[in-house]
Amino acid sequence: MTLYPKLITDALATVMYAGTKKNIIESGMLADDVRIDGMKVTITLLFPKETDPFLKSTLKAAESAIHYHVSKDVEVEIKTEFASKPRPEVGKLLPQVKNIVAVSSGKGGVGKSTVSANLAIALARLGYKVGLLDADIFGPSMPKMFNVENARPYASKVDGRDLIEPVEQYGVKLLSIGFFVNAETATLWRGSMASNALKQLIADTNWGELDYFILDTPPGTSDIHLTLLQTLAITGAVIVSTPQNVALADARKGIDMYRNEKVNVPILGLVENMAWFTPAELPENKYYIFGKDGVKQLAEEMQTPLLAQIPLVQSICENGDKGTPAAMNADTMTGQAFINLAQAVVTVTNRRNKEQSPTKIVEIKKG
Repeated sequence: MTLYPKLITDALATVMYAGTKKNIIESGMLADDVRIDGMKVTITLLFPKETDPFLKSTLKAAESAIHYHVSKDVEVEIKTEFASKPRPEVGKLLPQVKNIVAVSSGKGGVGKSTVSANLAIALARLGYKVGLLDADIFGPSMPKMFNVENARPYASKVDGRDLIEPVEQYGVKLLSIGFFVNAETATLWRGSMASNALKQLIADTNWGELDYFILDTPPGTSDIHLTLLQTLAITGAVIVSTPQNVALADARKGIDMYRNEKVNVPILGLVENMAWFTPAELPENKYYIFGKDGVKQLAEEMQTPLLAQIPLVQSICENGDKGTPAAMNADTMTGQAFINLAQAVVTVTNRRNKEQSPTKIVEIKKG
């Protein structure tokens, strides 16, 4: 039997590629290098990326099609090429990011996202290059807090890779799963799906050069936290809590997670949010609704810095809902509180980097 290229291309035209729902030839996947040597055929198929979920099934289907439509005696060699370069390995994902700070809380409802947003903006106002990742996959709030709910990130080609361009607002590079899902629909994902989505937001985004990369983590200790620890070398964690005893109990768990010997991420300090209530008409008055100095006492007990005490002021909530965080206005009491927090974070981060070794990515051993 004599082989010639059209026999091969006709056979491949029967193979559908699930990524485009067209056959291999129509999808432009066959490179122009069909080589025939007796009964041996060598072809090259082009795929969008190395992690293409349809790669193996397409290769198998292509080989089977040649055997079925041409001859079962044909020796088939299929090479692969990729339009997009592969994702860098873990440990080399963000080479231009100097400091990665996780903002965490053991308990929901303590204002962690508010602190994350305002910390990022305050750092940007101090002149630093800042990125903010909304890592709360199931309850993303950053698009609303930054008044960019209608933004739709786009992809661009960077060094041979298709990367997501983060949304830029108030001097901060921002990305959230909230940009990609329906805001009115619950995200019903298993843990593995959420973790994979988070990895993509980290690794397949053009974060560029950053002085501070703020991670707004979900409440508690979950798969998401483990994914972050296994993906990024986190410089340090900032723990947010209210002074209330029930919140402090969960804050201890958050601290313990980072201080665990298998994790070993330094605690940069604690933030006491809703430290007291101050009415706008009586700015000098303080009402300790959730208790007094609870986080301050916890910081002393845990031998970690108290970075800030943020008052409970109605404007913080209103500004967050309007998408104009308090840190935008440093002339207000709350705005200045977040600027002071940012300065404290810079100080403790610099000290941590000077006195301690870089954090290592957590490796979970199977067995």
